[in-house]
Formats: sequence, C-alpha cells, structure tokens
Amino acid sequence: MITSTSKITGIKSVDFKIKAYGHGVVNWNGPTALAGDDQKEVNNHSLPKLRGYSNLNGKVKDEKGYKYKKQAADINFKETPLYISQNCVRHHLFKDQAYDLHFAKHDLLPVLASITGLIRGYVVPSNQCKRSSPLFLEDFVDQLGNGNFEQMGKCGSKERSKNDKGEEVKSNSFFSKTTFGDTEYLAYGSINIENLQFISLDKKFDRAAMVITDTEGASIAQCVQDFIKGIDPTRNPVATFHENYVRQGTIFQQGEAGILLDDEAIDILVQETLRMISELNFSQAKGRMYVDEVLIDYNDSSKMMRIKRNEGNISEVKHTNYAIYFGAS
Repeated sequence: MITSTSKITGIKSVDFKIKAYGHGVVNWNGPTALAGDDQKEVNNHSLPKLRGYSNLNGKVKDEKGYKYKKQAADINFKETPLYISQNCVRHHLFKDQAYDLHFAKHDLLPVLASITGLIRGYVVPSNQCKRSSPLFLEDFVDQLGNGNFEQMGKCGSKERSKNDKGEEVKSNSFFSKTTFGDTEYLAYGSINIENLQFISLDKKFDRAAMVITDTEGASIAQCVQDFIKGIDPTRNPVATFHENYVRQGTIFQQGEAGILLDDEAIDILVQETLRMISELNFSQAKGRMYVDEVLIDYNDSSKMMRIKRNEGNISEVKHTNYAIYFGAS
C-alpha cells in the first residue's frame, strides 16, 4: 500500500530518441492553393506535410485584408521541414490491429488483453469504455531538406469529360508536386509508466477500460497476465486485480477496481514496444521510411524527456525497478 506521504521512486518513464531514414514523401497534405507565375491562384499543386508552413506570403492584397499566396518555389525546407505526423506513425506501428476496434463493442476482453489495449489505447463510443495510451510519440522531422518542385501531366482521350459540378473539362491536365529525395528523420517519444501499470475497471472516474461484473475481475487479470506471458514465455509477469487501487497522494483513499501490473509485466511491455518501434518500416504514397536507431533512457529523475536536452545524463540500462503509483487499500 502506498501512503499519502511516501515518495514515488523508480523509473517513471522510458524515453527514447529515434533516427529513421527513407526516400520520398509518405505523408501528404494534399492540394494547396498557391500563386502561379501570373500571380493568379492555382489549386493543382500538392504539398507534403511541412512543419510550420503557410501558403500566405504575408503581403496584403487589398483593403479587405486578403493576402497574397506564395508560389510553389517559395519554400525553405530548413525553416519548414518535411515531417511524418505521429498519427501516421502510430497507424503503421499498430497496423496489425488497425481495424479490430470495429468489433470491440461485442467483446472488449480480447482488445484489453492485446497490444492495442495495453499500449495503443482505445475508445469505444457505444459504451464509453477507454484506455489512455502510455505511449507518446512526436512527429518524425526530416533533417536533410532534399525537396524539389516537380511538374507533371495527365493525358487522356480527346473526348471531354464532366467534373463533379457537371461542367465539361478537358481530359488533359497539368499539375505539380513538391517531392523529396532521400530523407533522414529525427523523433522523440516516451512510455509513461503510471499509465502503463494500472488498468481501471471502474466507472467511478470515467476511465473504465471495460465494464465488469462483481466476479469477473480476477479472470480478466489472468487473461491480461497470460497475454503478457505469451510475449516472453521465459519470464513470469503478474497482473493482480483488486477492488480498490488508490493513487499515491489522494486525501480520501478513494480508489478504483482495476488491474495492477508488476515490474516484470511492465518491463515485458516496455521491451515489446521498443522492439516494435525499432523494427518499424513502411511504404506509403510511393515513399518509404524505416527506423534505423533507437536510443533509450530509463528515466528515474523528475526531468521529463531529459534525453532531448542532454544525452550525457541518460541511463541506457535499467538499474532500478519501475515506479509504483498505486497500492491496494
């Protein structure tokens, strides 16, 4: 049991720095309104996701406040670098179970006892059950800036076709893209131990991972434990159900029914998550990306993401246990 006066010690997060390589664009932003050579607005140029980019050049066009659009070449790839959004990365990281949540309303136990339930997190709108993800990822930001302008053409038959508005248009068209050659990405992330170690099965604080009966808790904990054991059969993880787990520092000792993972179970999930990240590779939209290096920090300090400020202070090896935030009361 954790008392309100005890200090939480141990590894509070596992932070990491990611270096990845690739070629081309995997995460497009779509058609963007820009200015042509005659300063007239055109909508046939596609841009990838660029950090901090605006298609307005800041010059006021008239007294109404309209601003001129930039031209396609008005891009500084060092100031507004290419990036892959963390949502895109998470989709591919958990792609094996990307569509399983469509069926979660029928039976949540298989979801809870899975990588989706324990690491990715989920929300089921039909019953408001949810599990916050312990995994935080930043966007993957390109360091090379190998962008270029590419003019393209589309040729069709001589017959005219109709667009969505019913207007006749030529089957031949020209369009352009901002494309990229080789890419090198830098990203940071973290696994929050507090969010990882405790699974709420109680609607008291509106964060129940699933709705249970009075007698189901122990069997659900066993299913979660068996799943974690299946990841690494050589180890002995423990997942324990209790009717009242209390967060350290609470005044009234009001807790929640839920499951607490022990140090062994937490470490198995941490190592599996790091493995998935280190082996991540995917191709999309004629581009590709793969993770090459992952630098890890078992952070037992009060300095969040210290790996971003001073890599000399990090601990690449687990020297102590993970912090315990909850105790049975």
